[in-house]
Amino acid sequence: MDRISAYQRGNLDDITSQIGLIWDQAKYPLLIPLLKLLVTVCLGMSLMLFVERVYMGFVIALIKIFGRKPEKRYNWEPLKDDLELGNSNYPMVLVQIPMYNEKEVYQLSIGAACGLSWPSDRIIIQVLDDSTDPITKNMVEMECQRWGSKGINIKYEIRDNRKGYKAGALKEGMKHNYVKECDFVAIFDADFQPEPDFLWRTIPFLVHNPEIGLVQARWKFVNADECLMTRMQEMSLDYHFTVEQEVGSSTHAFFGFNGTAGVWRISAINEAGGWKDRTTVEDMDLAVRASLKGWKFVYVGDLKVKNELPSTFKAYRYQQHRWSCGPANLFRKMVREIITNKKVSLWKKVHVIYSFFFVRKVVAHIVTFIFYCIVLPATVLVPEVEVPKWAAVYIPTTITLLNAVGTPRSLHLVVFWILFENVMSLHRTKATFIGLLEAGRVNEWVVTEKLGDVLKNKLNSTKSFKKPRKRIGEKINMLELMVGAYLFFCGCYDVAFGRNHYFIYLFLQSLAFFIPGFGYVGTFVPN
Repeated sequence: MDRISAYQRGNLDDITSQIGLIWDQAKYPLLIPLLKLLVTVCLGMSLMLFVERVYMGFVIALIKIFGRKPEKRYNWEPLKDDLELGNSNYPMVLVQIPMYNEKEVYQLSIGAACGLSWPSDRIIIQVLDDSTDPITKNMVEMECQRWGSKGINIKYEIRDNRKGYKAGALKEGMKHNYVKECDFVAIFDADFQPEPDFLWRTIPFLVHNPEIGLVQARWKFVNADECLMTRMQEMSLDYHFTVEQEVGSSTHAFFGFNGTAGVWRISAINEAGGWKDRTTVEDMDLAVRASLKGWKFVYVGDLKVKNELPSTFKAYRYQQHRWSCGPANLFRKMVREIITNKKVSLWKKVHVIYSFFFVRKVVAHIVTFIFYCIVLPATVLVPEVEVPKWAAVYIPTTITLLNAVGTPRSLHLVVFWILFENVMSLHRTKATFIGLLEAGRVNEWVVTEKLGDVLKNKLNSTKSFKKPRKRIGEKINMLELMVGAYLFFCGCYDVAFGRNHYFIYLFLQSLAFFIPGFGYVGTFVPN
């Protein structure tokens, strides 16, 4: 027995030594040079992102100090009645509401649009219903008829197909004869609820400043406190609106249209070539083309429109895929057009190509995942490659603090936010490469699920609600689990043999990947 055990130990030692030999043979000629190259590239991208964040932080500080509100930068004064012209003194406004099977929220958006304060004979509400569910379609049509019976000028429009998805619906909506009478178009997604004074606060910018093509309002999230995942989303989007949109509006009169809660000058849309469905970010596509024609954009941060955040992890992943893949694909399609454009300044071209597209839409996603979830953990396994402390600690800390200013109330959640953003960077990076390479899912369009009050109503409908079981396949997310296992292994190796002391971060980050990997994130919605 002792001889057998000694023999087995000898075989095990031989196998271990062979694995070690293979590892050493692969490490020095291949892995170390490759990892050093990746570290160098990631350091460069980290510096790009750091400089961009510091620059925007500096600009937003100046804006706050000097009070550069849009009402001061542009000619803005309330529209007044004209006794001679009457209501014809007011511009004709079209309000578009594109929707697709929005049975939980259609009443909210239609009701809010019909409640907008504006002369009744100078506004048209246009509901663009692409619903494929006949029950939902019938409910939306009946809701439009109900408001029409109250004297609201509301049009219910449908199509034979869903070609072009949202862009196709908006494009078809602009073809109707009654639209030719309109000067401006306000667009609201199906879960958006503008306040009654929305048009009174936005239209004057367009009336008194003929160079302005778009006025964008800020989003206000009605379900930010629904779960931890929605709080994380609020932190990311608040930074986007508080800093990115504000800086773009103040410095270059350019930013990406958010696809909703904004008012366009119809002539600007037409001059830019109208709606196009070549990417999944038709809103950004139109904004870039309109900007290249010389139109200016205004962001009104004080004007907020209520809407809903996706509260299920599946819906959020689909949304982030679209929001990451689309801009990268649009960058690929438009970079040459931007470079050769004659109407805008060189400085604005640099801003659009470098800051708006390359750093924010490409570098930010890639460096977050590749550096902090792949390369940095790999240096634990290959100690010959070191990452400077300023890159591993100081830069990400500074960037995180600059991002956190957008949502002061969630400052105590900043650690959770970092870990969750790193998890989502997996999907954003994958989507970014799909967009840049125009791979298989480049034009995938999945409408973000909106729940409205469905969860609250279902939970309240029964005194004792028992959560139904999900099938294993519905809960498991293999990509998250694989990355989590890799990080956990690196953490264990760091504890046993490492000298970097990254194991605390690695264990926390691996846990952050495991939680969504097993489906325990976001809101559960009973069928």
